[in-house]
Amino acid sequence: MKSRRLLLVEDDEFLARLLKEKLEQERCQVTLAVDGQRALDALKTAPLPEVVILDLILPVVDGFEVLQNIRSNDDPAVKALPVIVLSNLGSAPDIQRVRDLGANEYLVKAQMTPGEIVDHVLRFTK
Repeated sequence: MKSRRLLLVEDDEFLARLLKEKLEQERCQVTLAVDGQRALDALKTAPLPEVVILDLILPVVDGFEVLQNIRSNDDPAVKALPVIVLSNLGSAPDIQRVRDLGANEYLVKAQMTPGEIVDHVLRFTK
């Protein structure tokens, strides 16, 4: 089985390390971006990830702007990337804003175990 390429955009060092390890145990190749600008930079280099896991509250460029950039990208392959938002923002307006921007799924960190998060992510990989 080939490895699945993922872009994990998470500034919480502990959670990022934990998710990266769990995803790698599932034969995923994980690129970690600790801020929104690094996420955007990573999407300019080949090969593209199969899935983007995106926090919203990030330094430099926030996740809303990253998502907006992905969905308005000139490259159809970037524009079509599945984006799973993983955030502690759980209010209805935040969730609606993310859905309006085109996220494929919205997961609230505090309501899920790392294993459940990994299960959701793997559904979007081939």
